[in-house]
Amino acid sequence: MSTPTPTATPGSATPVQGRTVELAIGGMTCASCQARVEKKLNRMDGVSATVNYATEKAKVTVADGVTVDDLIATVEATGYTAALIEPARPRPEARTELARGEEDGALQPLRRRLVTSIALTVPVIAMAMVPALQFDHWQWLTLTLTAPVVTWAAWPFHKAAWTNLRHGAATMDTLISLGVLAAFGWSLYALFLGGAGVTGMTMPFTLLPSRGHGSAEIYLEVAAAVTMFILAGRWFEARAKRRSGAALRALMELGAKDVAVLRAGIETRVPVEQLALGDEFVVRPGEKLATDGVVVAGTSAVDASLLTGESVPVEVGPGDAVIGATVNAGGRLVVRATRVGSDTQLAQMARLVEDAQNGKAQVQRLADRVSAVFVPIVIALALATLGFWLGNGAPAEVAFTAAVAVLIIACPCALGLATPTALMVGTGRGAQLGILIKGPEVLESTRRVDTVVLDKTGTVTTGRMSLVDVVPAPGEDADEVLRFAGALEDASEHPIAQAVAAGARERLGPLPAVEGFTNAEGRGVSGVVEGCAVVVGRGSWLAEEWSLAAPQALVAAVRAAEEQGRTPVWVGWDGAVRGVVVVADTVKPTSAEAIARFRSLGLRPVLLTGDNARAAAAVAAQVGIEAGDVIAEVLPAEKVEVVRRLQAEGRTVAMVGDGVNDAAALARADLGLSMGTGSDVAIEASDLTLVRGDLRAAADAIRLSRRTLATIKGNLFWAFAYNVAALPLAATGLLNPMIAGAAMAFSSVFVVSNSLRLRRFRAA
Repeated sequence: MSTPTPTATPGSATPVQGRTVELAIGGMTCASCQARVEKKLNRMDGVSATVNYATEKAKVTVADGVTVDDLIATVEATGYTAALIEPARPRPEARTELARGEEDGALQPLRRRLVTSIALTVPVIAMAMVPALQFDHWQWLTLTLTAPVVTWAAWPFHKAAWTNLRHGAATMDTLISLGVLAAFGWSLYALFLGGAGVTGMTMPFTLLPSRGHGSAEIYLEVAAAVTMFILAGRWFEARAKRRSGAALRALMELGAKDVAVLRAGIETRVPVEQLALGDEFVVRPGEKLATDGVVVAGTSAVDASLLTGESVPVEVGPGDAVIGATVNAGGRLVVRATRVGSDTQLAQMARLVEDAQNGKAQVQRLADRVSAVFVPIVIALALATLGFWLGNGAPAEVAFTAAVAVLIIACPCALGLATPTALMVGTGRGAQLGILIKGPEVLESTRRVDTVVLDKTGTVTTGRMSLVDVVPAPGEDADEVLRFAGALEDASEHPIAQAVAAGARERLGPLPAVEGFTNAEGRGVSGVVEGCAVVVGRGSWLAEEWSLAAPQALVAAVRAAEEQGRTPVWVGWDGAVRGVVVVADTVKPTSAEAIARFRSLGLRPVLLTGDNARAAAAVAAQVGIEAGDVIAEVLPAEKVEVVRRLQAEGRTVAMVGDGVNDAAALARADLGLSMGTGSDVAIEASDLTLVRGDLRAAADAIRLSRRTLATIKGNLFWAFAYNVAALPLAATGLLNPMIAGAAMAFSSVFVVSNSLRLRRFRAA
């Protein structure tokens, strides 16, 4: 069955040199069809193509001046249809609505054929299986009921077989058409020229092929039942393929449909596709953010669970970045658009998922090679089976039955569905959980990984300084030390100063005003707070510039903080040191749990950082990384060398990072995982992108990838095992062709249903 793609357009004579295009392929019915199209395209000079049977798309990379028309002509010369899928697409909602309508339109003819074949075939099978129902001339009634099934209901198989024959090829449809027509033709012979048409003829039914006299045997129930079972298999397969792509459709439908844009201070509601870069728009409580942007006014909590899988809403305010398709759970926000259309994070996620679904894992390429030669081999085997039985003096109907069973049982449909359906479900489920898998080859990397290298800042830690402690001098009040320090630091833009001010505001509320603020760059700040001359900064600066001596108790506290990798800031006023506030890049609350999950997956965690050894050791101790697995004081350019050195030791390395300085190491690692909260460069260089900044998502990503790969391998095993086990049974005459048809249809449904189990994957 072929589902036309709604965004497909006729070909273009414009050369597509040096870029990749997508074609919608129509008419493919099995893995051998896909293999033929792919082989023909790849034989073109300068063309590299991958064809996906499940998505019915071809991804074609062209190195020479080949036109789209050339590509389409090649596909059509192979016996299939093709149309260019334009990269410029309508908004996701419109696109998925169109796709759903096209899918329903393509399923309706199949549904009609299936329903008709069921209504006509069930009485035929009943009469063939139950001798008590075989009244006088029953065989002529079965012929009347079977004829529409074999001709009209099975017409897609015959048509495809004829088309392939004209192009000198054979596919699964060839096997089905041959088997059905052979059973029907034999029955016509027996009815009109043999003894099966006489009044009072009866025929017992057995699960094993009949050993009676061929001229008195009819196989109308085989012809009808095989058609019905194959149509049923195609129907369930098509429905399951739709469900396997449901996660991607749901992802694409997350975006808002319209938006309230502020123009000249007036709110104007327009379709979201009219939103332009730099526009400011209003988001009320309960509404979705129309696109990626920066908060201009208002504070609220944003719920990103639909997009990232993160259940806890995030507080945002002026200056904070927000992502399109997330939900405003609190107050009114005014947001300035920083990305629109195909540049948004939602669009990039959908594009990554689609690209991953169009690719192929290495294990699938073996199945493709087998499928390409499988059908001709099966036809040869069926003829050999027929000749063997006849040559050994067996009755003609025994030889015929065995040959037909071989034709019908061996259709390689399940082989073609094994990988793409699992990929579609796995990558779609990952997208729902905020895990973006870039390609199927990534899945194989996750199986081999034994070491995970973790960048510290922004990955294991928050990447932002925050207040962790206040140590007052003997006789001083901690809250007063913090209030004076926070008030003075609030006037500075330094990250440490902002961490002190934010911590003070969070604990104590509004801070007093500052007068006469002065900044001594790199050393500290000074000013007047509530009439007191306050200085905040390095201890050496307070001692040298302000002649403030530090109490011994504070010196010990500072030393302890520095040993833990924290940053102490001295506070003094009115001629004395009053205390120390301590800030640090705090460990994410989920990092220790993530490290434990890595170990449970058989991975050895290694902490990699440019910070000093004391800070790195302190963080490692907090999250459960052994001291011997801490690599500190590494320059950004040296991170690649660390990964290379671990690989030289025989380790297969996964790297998790978020910054621009991690991009090269992510690309060098066997498996690169970037935090989606990081830079675009890091995301581009990685194999897996974690939309939320939670390190536990990295463990979930590896688990999901391994589960998807295991599903693919399981599918391929059963698809191969089914054929390996069934073909000898059919060739030795131990398989009724009707049972063979049911088993063949079931194998495809089983593979797709097995893939759908990935929809139940849950984050740990």
